[in-house]
Amino acid sequence: MTDATPSGSTPESAASSAAPDYDDLTRDIADVPAVEVITTVAVHLLSAAAVNLGLDKPDSEYKDLDEARKLITALAGLVTASATEISSFHAAPLRDGLKSLQLAFREASLVQDEPGQGPGEKFTGPVYA
Repeated sequence: MTDATPSGSTPESAASSAAPDYDDLTRDIADVPAVEVITTVAVHLLSAAAVNLGLDKPDSEYKDLDEARKLITALAGLVTASATEISSFHAAPLRDGLKSLQLAFREASLVQDEPGQGPGEKFTGPVYA
């Protein structure tokens, strides 16, 4: 019977050599500029909110306005807090996407929020078309 592990090594040592090197991973994360991390997170929030609003396709089975409200509020907080740090070049498109989501939420809601009470509006102020 042959052993599948290289001579002199145990299955445990073979498994540990396949484990990720956390020092390398930490260094890789540290090399990513903050603006890239912030905008990537914002795009994920934008995308998730759009799907939860049912904007991915008509009659989407994933439509969930409660989840969309949470995601839009988180996005509004992130964009508002980071806008001065990431520059207008990066913040302006995120603000535009956020406003589009806020308006889509208002349109999708059966019961309208009062101006300034919609998702994220405590951070952005009232949103009008």
